[in-house]
Parts: sequence; C-alpha cells; structure tokens
Amino acid sequence: MAQALETSAQPADSEQYLTFMQSGDMYAIPLLGVKEIIEYGGITPIPTLPQFIRGVINLRGRVVPVIDLGCRFGKTEREVTRRTCIIIVEVGSGEENQDMGVIVDSVSAVIDIPMVNIQPPPAFGAKIRVDFIQGMWKSDDRFVIVMDIDRVLSVDEITHLTEVLQESVA
Repeated sequence: MAQALETSAQPADSEQYLTFMQSGDMYAIPLLGVKEIIEYGGITPIPTLPQFIRGVINLRGRVVPVIDLGCRFGKTEREVTRRTCIIIVEVGSGEENQDMGVIVDSVSAVIDIPMVNIQPPPAFGAKIRVDFIQGMWKSDDRFVIVMDIDRVLSVDEITHLTEVLQESVA
C-alpha cells in the first residue's frame, strides 16, 4: 500500500531564515532572498563611494556591488577573518531586482522560525536603524534580529547616498 509523501518538513506557519553573526550580534534574513554564500575576496574598490560600499566583485561575469554590513550599521570596519564571507542576496521587487553582496563576520545556520514568534521591532534602543529591523526572535538564550534586507540594501537609498557623497567631494 502506497503512503503519501510529506512534501515539506517546514511547518506552514514558519519561514526559513539564514542566520549570521555581525559585530557580536546574530541576525536573520529570509532564505528565499539568498542566492549563495561565497568566500570573502576579489573585491575591487571603487573610489568616492560611501565607506560601507566596499566595491564590486565579478560573479560569473556579472558585476555585483558588495556592502559591508557592519559599516552600513554605523560601526567601524572590522578585521577580516577566515570565517568572514559574502552572502549574495537578491533585493528589490518586480523587474528591478539587483544582486548584492553582503559582508558578514560568519554564517551560522538555516533555521525555521514560526511567524507567531517574531515580535515587532523595538521602538528604541536598537544598535541599528529601526527601519532595518523586520522583527525580533528569541532563540534559546539570545535575541535574533530579523532584518528587512530590502531596506538595508535599498538601491534607491544607496544611490542617493552615493550622489550626495560625490557632490560633496566635487
């Protein structure tokens, strides 16, 4: 007698997230937006860009901008270690999608987070801009910051910041 196969090990009311460490804090981004994780290296710096834009990489013939997430959050540049890596994510919506690289200290795991367990972002006291936070999830002994990656890597905002910086240099 044939048995029905379970098509998904993930509960219907949860979503998969990639967790990573940055400046001693744990963050999570939706796994659906993650294209790949690559070793740190091969970044070509571009002059006159904001400090958090480290440069670009050649990813199989495509030019992909690389953002230092720690610098984007207003922290100082951190030392690159053997666990430092670049997460390639797709940001934007509709036809305007853009691949971007995000430098993080280390990647932790892929986890299922029940949606009912994600709390709203704090109104104050966060180490990063509140609009970058989609919510907070309490893991065993720590909070995981669930990021709104489209806001953190907003192509429009980054373009605007770059234009402002280039005008001030000129």
